[in-house]
Amino acid sequence: MTLHITNTLTRQKEEFKPLDASHVRMYVCGPTVYDFAHIGNARPPVVFDVLRRLLKDIYGRGSVVFARNITDVEDKIIKSSLESGETIAAITKKYADIYNADMAALNVLAPDIEPWATNHIDGMIRIGQQLQRKGYAYVTRDGLYFQVDQMEDYGKLSGRKQDDNEAGARVAVDEGKRNPADFAIWKFAKEGEPEEAIWDSPWGKGRPGWHIECSAMSHHCLGETFDIHGGGLDLVFPHHENEIAQSECCHGKPMARYWMHNGLMRADSAGKVGGRGGQASDDETTTDTESKISRSRGAGGLAELIARQGGERIRFFLLRTHYRSTIVFSEKGIEETGVALDSFYRFFERFQRTTGEDFYQLQAAGSRADGDFDRADDALLAETGQCRDRFLEWMDDDFNTAGAISELFELLRSLNRFIDENQLEDAQSRDPAHVASLTSATTTLRELGHVLGLFLEKPASSRGEDDWVDKLVQLLIRLRAACRENGDYAMADRIRDELAEQGISLEDRTGDTDWRFD
Repeated sequence: MTLHITNTLTRQKEEFKPLDASHVRMYVCGPTVYDFAHIGNARPPVVFDVLRRLLKDIYGRGSVVFARNITDVEDKIIKSSLESGETIAAITKKYADIYNADMAALNVLAPDIEPWATNHIDGMIRIGQQLQRKGYAYVTRDGLYFQVDQMEDYGKLSGRKQDDNEAGARVAVDEGKRNPADFAIWKFAKEGEPEEAIWDSPWGKGRPGWHIECSAMSHHCLGETFDIHGGGLDLVFPHHENEIAQSECCHGKPMARYWMHNGLMRADSAGKVGGRGGQASDDETTTDTESKISRSRGAGGLAELIARQGGERIRFFLLRTHYRSTIVFSEKGIEETGVALDSFYRFFERFQRTTGEDFYQLQAAGSRADGDFDRADDALLAETGQCRDRFLEWMDDDFNTAGAISELFELLRSLNRFIDENQLEDAQSRDPAHVASLTSATTTLRELGHVLGLFLEKPASSRGEDDWVDKLVQLLIRLRAACRENGDYAMADRIRDELAEQGISLEDRTGDTDWRFD
């Protein structure tokens, strides 16, 4: 199997060929830290965390160098400082710490390198000077600007023609600009701005433009050309387009070989989201970015949502839709996917009752090669191997997490069925060989979960209202069992039927009864 990913630059699904398989370099745009993150901000880090894990699975644990920046100087940060009276340093540290805590709760691995923009001002100035010497940049009364019509293939990432770049359409309006699409490399300081947001430069005191920050930081961390640059679809233009312009005109080399973008999240509809997923349609890569979820469109704080729902639930919700597709956000959708997630948690408890082993202590394979196993003469392992193969096929096909998760459910059903058919919960009839097969197959489930960043540690014991639902249903299950023991089958059936009317199905197994929402 070979990994294929959709390259925004070529608009094609391509075989991924790293520059150096032992040193895959990846850069993803990080947060601007002036406020709490919202649920829309969670999608890019989760998406590219999965890609990072997949690359580690393919090429080895130490094979990926992942950089994600912190933007700690920008107009919104300055505005927040002026309005609140807090220093920029205090604001950015506070919200960066909160953001990283949110990411940890979502099982997002910490970046290998986390550059902060204000630590790379010298690098930004050097790129600006080089662009000016080469004739790509000029000075106006407001700062140093990049002249887009000097770059022959400007717009190659977004597909925008220069005529499409009208003044005021996501580009800064400045009467001194030679072209409405020209963008700021360096902005001169304005009266009243805090001193900590002002630096000396060859052109005058001021601060960097947004786009030059990532050009400088990615160059410092990963070099002139690296493998993958990722981010949300809303960053294709102008941010990533302008990164390319600056970096490639400065260095004379491609900035990144593969450009990858996740679809956005909308908050204008409710309902169930997810499913097997398949592939994102072509038009989903051109989603109207103006409809994306934001604070002004009903998004609340991510930290609060994590506190209510749990990080793994939110991650699972995000991964059940193909990364290039649009997600319609609703808390109901998270709760519904949470019910599906609970079916795995119940199996982990069942596995421990059956084998005496803690699922979370099983030693998952560290790489794809290490996770393969002999499937001969063992029906369960043969079935598990087939699920694993299909899971990896989904992941290698533009890392389709939606399809991969469908295979986890298939494997879950196989494992539960194996316990039932072989009466493994009955200690007296338990066959050690069957227990060994179950343990091996379950270890594979843990391995595949690791690739998605799922099932890494035990969930919190309480989940608020949902925990009370479980307790009530368990009470009714025990009452039904008592009725059956006493021969009152009519009452037992009535309990089952009335639960079914409420959308709750009971599934009787040897020595146990499970439940789920239909």
